[in-house]
Amino acid sequence: MSGQAYQHKAKKSLGQNFLTDRNICRKIVDAITPSPEDHIIEIGPGQGALTEFLAEEELRQLTLVELDDGLADRLVGMYPKARVIRADALRFPWDSLNEEGGCKIIGNLPYNVGSKLIWDIVSKVKTLHRAVFMVQHEVAQRLTAEPGCKAYGGLTAWVRNFAQTRYLFKVPPTVFRPQPKVDSAVVCFVPRPVSDWPESPEALDRLIKMLFQMRRKQLSTILKPHWSEAMAAWFAEQGVSPSARPETLSPEQFRALSMLI
Repeated sequence: MSGQAYQHKAKKSLGQNFLTDRNICRKIVDAITPSPEDHIIEIGPGQGALTEFLAEEELRQLTLVELDDGLADRLVGMYPKARVIRADALRFPWDSLNEEGGCKIIGNLPYNVGSKLIWDIVSKVKTLHRAVFMVQHEVAQRLTAEPGCKAYGGLTAWVRNFAQTRYLFKVPPTVFRPQPKVDSAVVCFVPRPVSDWPESPEALDRLIKMLFQMRRKQLSTILKPHWSEAMAAWFAEQGVSPSARPETLSPEQFRALSMLI
């Protein structure tokens, strides 16, 4: 029985919106570029809309991370070759994947946890080859925004220090059950080499959160408690005005500035 034929009552508490359009499912799976050497991890497979297509591929391994016990039971029966992990993706030890070799991660992420999951995954999975996620359209715009744009924010600056992002396509509410009130979109992530990751992710995390909590203020105002001659020299060297606002800094500039504080 396909994911479209099975009718599972969606749980609002888990942010469940089941994808029902097979053409879109195929496009999302194609975007992860499955190959025989791949270990693909699907987050929140639900009724198996994407899983159905992933299971048709020759893969080294298919892992399904599902929190809903009823859906997990069904997935075990339908896809005996897949490894089903009953877990909350927000609490999953993503860095444990670094001990298993390379992987790709895919999923139709619940709107309420999508940003947090992506924040963690791109910065913890050093063996990630590629990721494809469907998220709320507004989040997709943030993930792929350029400095200076209204959509550019802390999530953008963080993620782009670990991966390149590409907006793939918009998904309307009509292809979900139940229908959400907003559009969705699919984004592809191609990780940067680990050698190009931030030297101190903790420092970058602190700076991003500090600056974007006061994003309407000037950088010099926010950074006043930390101001130094080295910082003033850095602003001059970068050609960045101290009166500029946080969204004008590139992801690389956030990284460099974090090391001065």
